Amino acid sequence: MNGFQIGKVRIDNPFVLAPMAGVTDLSFRRLCKEMGAGLVCMEMVSAKAISFHNKNTAALMKIDPAEHPVSMQLFGNDPVLMGEVARSIEDHPFDILDINMGCPVPKVVNNGEGSALLTDPELIGRIVKSVSSAVKKPVTVKMRIGIAPHKVDPVEIARRAEDAGAAAIAVHGRTREQYYAGKADWEAIRRVKEAVKIPVIGNGDVDSAPKALEMMRQTGCDAVMVGRGCRGNPWIFHQMNVFFETGSLPPDPSAEEVREMILRHARMVIEEKGEYTGIREMRKHVAWYTAGMPHSANLRRQTNMINSYNALESLLEILDKNDIL
Repeated sequence: MNGFQIGKVRIDNPFVLAPMAGVTDLSFRRLCKEMGAGLVCMEMVSAKAISFHNKNTAALMKIDPAEHPVSMQLFGNDPVLMGEVARSIEDHPFDILDINMGCPVPKVVNNGEGSALLTDPELIGRIVKSVSSAVKKPVTVKMRIGIAPHKVDPVEIARRAEDAGAAAIAVHGRTREQYYAGKADWEAIRRVKEAVKIPVIGNGDVDSAPKALEMMRQTGCDAVMVGRGCRGNPWIFHQMNVFFETGSLPPDPSAEEVREMILRHARMVIEEKGEYTGIREMRKHVAWYTAGMPHSANLRRQTNMINSYNALESLLEILDKNDIL
């Protein structure tokens, strides 16, 4: 199985953990890396917040030596500020610096950031040029394929980014209005891949190893990025590695493996953020880990009432004894 390269950064396999706000924190990235992710991407960070030395932003920027190669994602709309911030953080131990041009949430878009940048290809070029000129590390772009009511040509956006110095581009085959619903447009990813020389990472609807292979065959993309498909399922990266190497899918994790992963994940989050915050953040992860299992709705209700690691451990033991997991 072939990996790929972004600038001078070699990535051992073509399976990329997508940047997801509130999901891809240090703990989850470490788990996905252990499961076989070739590249892990951090939660997006505001360039303005970095310039203001925001304490919460500093916490988002923590990196563990075990997760390399790792990509840090910035969002903003001011080329000068983006370049200055990029230069100020280059000594931070990330390997790749990504620019967010796909976030669909109103508070970001209404500020002219994220997906809103797709309305101004010239501004995109200036931002990428400013950032790529400011740092020696490779700069990448993550984009969507459109935003209403504007007519957006993803091929033009990709070419502008490439010409301005982008070393790779990730294309989420959805418009801003789709958010994460509907079918991703893999044809748009294929058109981008055919139009540029830099690596293209496909994103959208990859929730299994066979889907990853299907995307690569249909689009010709160099790598696949997994977002929602890995929430509660870091094993997907192991499955993709095995499937691409052998043609066979390994079995899904057992109930015991799911329970142990939940508890390990909880311990890691608590160590990083403290029990009060950590156990509350784990509530959504427990829902994802157990989605589709018998009586998982009841599990979610009970999980939402726990406030300690011991309570979580006891809950999972009871559920296991009752064959819920």
